[in-house]
Amino acid sequence: MKGRTNHMEKDKQFSITYWAGKHKKHITRRGQWKEGSRYWTSRSGTNCLTYFDLDSGGYRTATTAWKVSF
Repeated sequence: MKGRTNHMEKDKQFSITYWAGKHKKHITRRGQWKEGSRYWTSRSGTNCLTYFDLDSGGYRTATTAWKVSF
């Protein structure tokens, strides 16, 4: 899983870049690893990362591939 890291610590802030189908472009958001954040695989086998989006104040999910920087 591209961008997957085991360095995620609770309350740690990061930047995440991924393709947003809704916007039809790559987007970068400020994120934070919180209680509801997780790595998971969808029923269709797609890799997913759910994180807290500091820009919108809610949880978002990146799918397929993403890049995280601290």
